[in-house]
Parts: sequence; C-alpha cells; structure tokens
Amino acid sequence: MRQPAADVLIIGAGAAGAALAWSLAETRMRIVCLEQGDWVRPDAFPSNGRDWEARQFGDFSISPNRRGLRADYPVAEDDSPIKVANFNGVGGGTILYAGHFPRLHPSDFRVRSLDGVADDWPIDYAALAPYFALNDRMMGIAGLAGDPAYPPKEAVLPPLPLGATGELFGRAMNRLGWHWWPADAAMATREHDGRAACINLGHCIAGCAQGAKASTDITYWPLAIRQRVALRTRCRVARITTRADGMASGAVYYDADGNEQFQAAEIVILACNGVGTPRLLLNSAAPAHPDGLANASGLVGRNLMFHPYAMIRGYFDAPLDGHRGPHIVAWSQQFYETDRARGFVRGFTYQFGRGQGPVATAMTGMGAGLIPWGAGHHAAYRRLFDRSAGMLAICEDLPEPHNTVTLDPDLTDAHGIPAPRIRYRLSENSARMLDFAVARGREILAAAGARDVIAEAPLAHAGWHLMGTARMGTDPASSVVNPWGRCHDVKNLFIADGSLFVTSGGVNPTATIQALALYVADNIKRRLANLFD
Repeated sequence: MRQPAADVLIIGAGAAGAALAWSLAETRMRIVCLEQGDWVRPDAFPSNGRDWEARQFGDFSISPNRRGLRADYPVAEDDSPIKVANFNGVGGGTILYAGHFPRLHPSDFRVRSLDGVADDWPIDYAALAPYFALNDRMMGIAGLAGDPAYPPKEAVLPPLPLGATGELFGRAMNRLGWHWWPADAAMATREHDGRAACINLGHCIAGCAQGAKASTDITYWPLAIRQRVALRTRCRVARITTRADGMASGAVYYDADGNEQFQAAEIVILACNGVGTPRLLLNSAAPAHPDGLANASGLVGRNLMFHPYAMIRGYFDAPLDGHRGPHIVAWSQQFYETDRARGFVRGFTYQFGRGQGPVATAMTGMGAGLIPWGAGHHAAYRRLFDRSAGMLAICEDLPEPHNTVTLDPDLTDAHGIPAPRIRYRLSENSARMLDFAVARGREILAAAGARDVIAEAPLAHAGWHLMGTARMGTDPASSVVNPWGRCHDVKNLFIADGSLFVTSGGVNPTATIQALALYVADNIKRRLANLFD
C-alpha cells in the first residue's frame, strides 16, 4: 500500500531522529518518522517493581539478542569480543542509557593532524559548539561549569550531588594530583520543562519511571509531535527505494500488522545508529547500486568503532551510596590526550560510579571468588553490598576498515530482513590502552582505600557506542557523506547518527550524535533552495 507522500522521511526515533524531527518541524514540511519499536510506558519500566534487576537480564536487557522482542533485530556477533547493546523504541538507546553526557573534545576532530593516526573530521568543535549548547538546553543537562578539560560551556542545571562515592574518588584523585570533575549528566537536578527532579532511584539503565532522565521520548518528541511531525511506531523499514535518476524515492516498510507499505518522500534521512544504518543501506542494493545504497566508496559498514571498556571495582570497609542515585557521579580526563610514553596513542575517560544492586553484587562477588558457598556466605555478602565503588574507562577506538557491519546470509529478523553481522578485532593500541587504564584504576582505588579490587577488560556486553560505518568527509572516494550529512552518491539521502563519526573520541557519543543531528538539520534548512545541487 502506498502512503501519502512526505517531504521528509526520517528513519529511527532515537537520540538523533528526535532532534532532527524537532529542528526540521519549523519548516512546516510534511515530516514522517518511521520507528520499528514502540512507545514505552513509564509504568512498564523495571524500576516500578522489585524484580528490576531480573528484568535487566530479560525484556529490558541492553542486548537485543537476549531481549528477543519483535521490535528487535538479531545481531550475528560471534566474531566480536564486544557485543552490541541497543534499544528499539521511541527514544532509542536513551531509554536505557546511564545519562552520562560528555562532548567530544576539540582534539578529537584533528587526530591525524595532532597524532598522525586515523583521519581528521571535515568539521571541527567550533562548528558543533552552538548545537552542543542547544542540545544541552533541550535535554536539560546537569553539570558544573569550569571544567579545565573542555572549552568554556554553560551549565544548564546544577550538577548531580557527588554523594559519598563522588567525595571518596575526589579525595583520591586530589591525593594523586589528577584531573577529575563532577560529570555532565542528562538528569534533571531540579524541575525542568515539566520533568521532575531525580529522586535517586538508581535504576537509570532499567528506564527512568520518574522521568528525570532525559530520554528523547519525553524531551524532543512531544515538541515535534505538537508541530505536526507524524511518528509511526512498529514500522520496520526493509529498504530505501530509488528512482531512475538514482535519487531516493522513499522506503518500503512493514507496518504493525505485518503489511508491506511504501512511504514516498522527497528527502530521506537515516538515524538508525552505526549498525542499523549500514544494514539498511546494504539491504537497499539495486541495479544502479549493486553494492548497497550510497556505497560507491565501498565504506558503508566499514570502520566500525566501539568504545572498549575497562571496569575496575573495589570494596570498602565503610558503607557508601550503594546503587542508589545516578550511576556516574564524576569523571576524569587525566589520560585523554596522547602521551606516547604510555605506549599507545589517544586516550580515555574514567567514569566514577556508585555500587551495584543486590543481585549484581552477588553475581559479581561470586564471579570474583569473594563470596563462598556454605559457611560464611552471608557474612561475605554483607562485606560487599553497599560497600563497592569503581570506574569504567571508555577507551578511544581507532577506525580500522576490517571492523565491519555486513548482512548475515542466514539470520533474519521477524520480517525476513537480513540481520547485521559484526566482525571486529580489538587493536593492539586499544589493548595497551585498556591495560594502562586498569593499572591506573588500581592506583586510584588504592588511594581511595579500597580492598579486594577486581578488573575486567574489555567488557564483553558493553557495545553501546556504534560509530564510523558511514563516515563523513570531503572526498567521495574515502567517505560516505559530505561534511553536512548528505550522501555523496544519492543527493536527497542524508545520515545523522553515530555512523558519521570519523573517529570515536574517548567519551560517550550521545551529546555529539545529537549535536550532529541538529547541525545536519540546520544545513538542510539553510540550503532548501539548492539542497540537491
């Protein structure tokens, strides 16, 4: 069935799709967004029940393969030490993210110039700065102005309270003479745009029933819908279609009843993340695009970047905050910029976090051999629960063409569309960076007075950050899109998600993804008279 034509078709209603829809709505064009998942009701979040930890391993798992919901697509990931984490629904990954909200640094856009590796971006920090600031206001970001690791930036809301855990790590970092700062967080620390302030449930990754965490289903989408953007849920796009002249004509999708539909559009924008976007482009192969849509360069699906994570956790004799409160309280970017004496290039961010819930405490403690069976079991558990704190090191991942997203020849989703297949190898540079991060993390925990320190690197089920598979650039031979998100090969097809990243930086990418989406939308608006020239 053919739907009435749209001026703009956005595919994906997550962090980027929501920002795009809101920004473009002021043009009064007819905008349609197709989302394969659905709205998530706040009363459905695990945080409403005592079984919240169990549900984090079930219907609200970060792994689509574990969730296995009809809205999910499976991921063939046996050939990767890092497994994909995502969420399909209105709000996308912001439904289940921890709300940690750093920006890329100015140096991240100039990696080739500064360090002789990877490539420079075709844009710089200054180009995105106004969009970072706009997005911080729209999302309601809490933070403390004056962080010396960044250029000056506004604090929209007061920072999260450090709590006992943050103060513990602050004192330890001061003893070592290393940088630390209260973390920027997508958490309302006071009432903001109708969202209530955080009440320290501590269930952020299971979805915030309080509404204090800034997921885009409650920030951008209500405003976009009021401006008559049409958001259709439970609509899975199978492929983008093209006209005889090579331009995109719209998309074929399956509606909530499983019926095949066609949505025509003058402009098509992909906002499906660094795995979903190349999957859709590759599945849209046609006689004029035999290797996939927008893939004349052969780079669609190549240069996949995760952020390899290291976890370092310790236990303390005095009670701390436990799992109550937002997960990330502070960060350190002491080791962010390149120092070749460390044995690797680029660097990482430490996220300092609170303890674990009761079930996670038991699982971690038993896995580390700290909780025995039999006599002493309960006493050992009491020594761990509410007494842990630790850090994650988010390590920059350099782009490598052999790290890929392709189409699996056998595995499909519920509608028979080929699933993405991940092939990924941890580089020697990343391995050395992880080792360094673990060693310095142990020093920090020692300075904080921890005992029974445990570490794991890389974390296997931590592939939240999906980047690089449709990179931007000025040369069509070495990039998929131009410096403002328009595909080189198909001039009415745009991309505005983590696929665009040329390098990954050493920070969570959500703030930069949304700034890029607003930047792409602004360029579309400014160029409407000659958009396809």
